Amino acid sequence: QVQLVESGGGLVQPGGSVRLSCVVSGSIGSIVTAWHRQAPGKQRELVAWIPYGGGTLYADSVKGRFTISRDKNTVYLQMNSLKPEDTAVYYCRVVENGATYWGQGTQVTVSS
Repeated sequence: QVQLVESGGGLVQPGGSVRLSCVVSGSIGSIVTAWHRQAPGKQRELVAWIPYGGGTLYADSVKGRFTISRDKNTVYLQMNSLKPEDTAVYYCRVVENGATYWGQGTQVTVSS
């Protein structure tokens, strides 16, 4: 059973940085790894992902500020130059053997 556990969220000031981590257990090799976020009253949106075959892709709203990376069984999201509109619950997602797995989410609040 694939399980995902996120960590690293919290309160950060505008312009600050934070790194989120997602530890993936029970995996034999995920095809896709991604980070999504959901702000209050809004739909969950795709923020950054590593597709099958490698490389990285980003939503326009975070391009140049966020970086997704993967090291063995951990997926990271480095978030720089944070803005209040980045406030959301951030979720890690992987796709493996045709199934999609989600983490429980970690709250990031950008506020002075």
